[in-house]
Amino acid sequence: MKNLIASLIRLFERTPYWLVALLGRFAIAAVFWKSGRTKVDGWNIFTVNDKTAFLFQEEYKVPLLPPELSALMAQIAEHVLPVLLILGLATRFSALGLLAMTAVIQFFVYPNAYALHASWAAILLMLIKFGPGMVSLDHWLSRR
Repeated sequence: MKNLIASLIRLFERTPYWLVALLGRFAIAAVFWKSGRTKVDGWNIFTVNDKTAFLFQEEYKVPLLPPELSALMAQIAEHVLPVLLILGLATRFSALGLLAMTAVIQFFVYPNAYALHASWAAILLMLIKFGPGMVSLDHWLSRR
């Protein structure tokens, strides 16, 4: 049993970081992209639709910013930042932006969903700390 555990640990340790980072980038990008797609009609990410405006005015009530501005900022970020993550371009800054959104969602919108938001935060913090890995535009650009 001890040899089996040791063998599994060696296998896990050989898993390349780029694969873990790529999976993390795609997973978290999908979450925010899908959320962003619910906020717009068509592909105009600069116009808040009625449903989104209603949610930000009546349900989400994010403090400090007018609901129209919060909705617009969220839908733009949920379209732009996931694309940057998938490309691995400005990865750390994109992850930081999504981590800030996650914090706002956790503290002001859905405070009871802490387990879900903690899993998002873990992926985003990994990307902020260790970067996107070698399968990314950031890596390619850093080699030029």
